[in-house]
Amino acid sequence: MKKENIVILILALVVAFLGVLLIFNLATRKVGELPAGGIPAGAGSPLDYKQRIAEAKKIVAREPKNLQAWIQLGNDYFDSDQPQEAIAAYTKALELEPNNPNVLTDQGVMFRRIGQFETAIANFEKAQRIDPTHLQSLFNIGVVYATDLKRPDKAIEAWNRFLAIDSTSPQAQQVKGMIAELKASSQKFR
Repeated sequence: MKKENIVILILALVVAFLGVLLIFNLATRKVGELPAGGIPAGAGSPLDYKQRIAEAKKIVAREPKNLQAWIQLGNDYFDSDQPQEAIAAYTKALELEPNNPNVLTDQGVMFRRIGQFETAIANFEKAQRIDPTHLQSLFNIGVVYATDLKRPDKAIEAWNRFLAIDSTSPQAQQVKGMIAELKASSQKFR
C-alpha cells in the first residue's frame, strides 16, 4: 500500500473516530435538575440553543452559585460549538465544584477544540485523579495523544488503562480497534 493511501486511511479513521467521540460524549453527559421554570429543553437547533443560553444567562445572573445552571450553560455552548464560552461557563462551575470529573472532561474537550492540547490533557488527568474509573477522561487522553500530540505510546497507555476498567462495552471495542490501528500504523512507518 502506498504511503499516501495509508495517510488517507488514517485520516478517515480519525475523522470517524472523532465523530463517535462526540456522539458518545453527548450521550453520556449527565446534568442534574435545574430550578423550576429553568432552561427549556431544546431539540438542538441553533434557535433552541440561543434561547437556552439566554435563559441560562438570566439564571446565573440571578443565582451565580447555581452549579447546574453553569453546567447547562457550558453544555449548551459546547453543543452549539462555542468553545471559548463553554470554557468560561465550565470554569464558573468548577469554581463551585472543583472536583467534578464530568465538567473537567467537557472543559478539556473544549480546550482541545481551541488547540490547547496540554491544557486538555491536564483537565483529563485531573478528572482521572478524582475518579480513576472515569472512562471518558481516559478515552479523551488517548484521543489527544494519538491525534494531536502524535504520541501513540501515551495514547495506547491511556487506552490500556481504559480497557483494564471496561473491556466489553461498545466503546471498549472501539478503543481496541484504535489501539490496533495505532500499532499497525506505527509498524508501517518504521
